Amino acid sequence: MKAKNFLTIILILVGLYFIFNFRDHNFKRAIDACVAGSQKLEKPMTVAEAKKFCEDEIKSTN
Repeated sequence: MKAKNFLTIILILVGLYFIFNFRDHNFKRAIDACVAGSQKLEKPMTVAEAKKFCEDEIKSTN
């Protein structure tokens, strides 16, 4: 019984590690996609301007 509890605790800790380690992964991918899409607009922006704009837009939708 103790081994089962120990294994459960270990699995929960490993899961939390992965959640906290990779939680910004989707946000970074969304920013990269937005920056790439902004380069195809009629009024192109610099990479820094596009990144700032995309970060603000994505954060405001959450």
